[in-house]
Amino acid sequence: MTGFVRKDLIGLQGLSADEIGYVLDVADQFRFVNLRSIKKVPTLRGKSVVHLFLEPSTRTRTSFDIAAKRLSADTFSISGGSSSTTKGETLLDTARNLAAMHPDIIVLRHARAGAPGLLSDALPNTSIINAGDGRHEHPTQALLDMLTIRRALGGLKGRTVTIVGDITHSRVARSNIWGLRTMGAKVRVCGPRTLIPPGIEELGVEVHDNLQDGIRKADVVMMLRIQKERLSRGGHFFPTSREYSRMFGLNREKLRRWARKDVLIMHPGPINRGVELEPEVADGEWSVILDQVENGVAVRMAVMYLVLGGEGAARREGRG
Repeated sequence: MTGFVRKDLIGLQGLSADEIGYVLDVADQFRFVNLRSIKKVPTLRGKSVVHLFLEPSTRTRTSFDIAAKRLSADTFSISGGSSSTTKGETLLDTARNLAAMHPDIIVLRHARAGAPGLLSDALPNTSIINAGDGRHEHPTQALLDMLTIRRALGGLKGRTVTIVGDITHSRVARSNIWGLRTMGAKVRVCGPRTLIPPGIEELGVEVHDNLQDGIRKADVVMMLRIQKERLSRGGHFFPTSREYSRMFGLNREKLRRWARKDVLIMHPGPINRGVELEPEVADGEWSVILDQVENGVAVRMAVMYLVLGGEGAARREGRG
């Protein structure tokens, strides 16, 4: 199969290498729109996009909103605090009411895994894009990560990517594992054993509980945020933030001693500075964190375009 002809993007699990590669190719073309003095194309003129964010977000929500506006779509944003879910309305009723207004796309972030899939089944005439659901997936984050790696290193196949931190609670880690493995990369996960889910080896990843071993000879080190809001619900996973930083935080000394000289450092944000990353690394010569943010807009433009059946205008308009 070539191209991407799905109505929704719920996750990367089950997508083929051709599909993922096609999304990245289209995103690469849309990057040119974001570099213009006038950053807008008429690709989705007359289309409507609802951002239904029932969980807090800054980067993802803003990135989707900018992406939709640069495609000339009409956008409408609903947050958890302003939605009728606070009055007891179910997600499905909220979505059906929104669907009755005939939006073309609903971008959903939800604390419960499976929520975007539920909407996809219930709303056959509306495209659903998953902007993060519980511990399940965050597909556009993984796509922008892969685009960043591909642009920096020339490809994904054969590269070694180490994901460090709170793997248990990370939907970013899961989407990256599915996507990177599908594209031929080798994936390692590294962190305290209390933050690595049992049986994750079955996904084809290496598991390390020692940072030195985890990052040695890796092409990319992807640091994850310690998700304090999720950890507080499930007990204690490590003694203190200081202890975690000592064992699994990255600083300049550790990189120089253990990592490749040309290693890329990534982070999906927000960064807990001084915990998973020292400022000298987050802002240093290894970091491609701001490239990830930049590429996020292009990836989300590509996904919105493709779920609505786009078939070639990205290449024509991206360089126009």
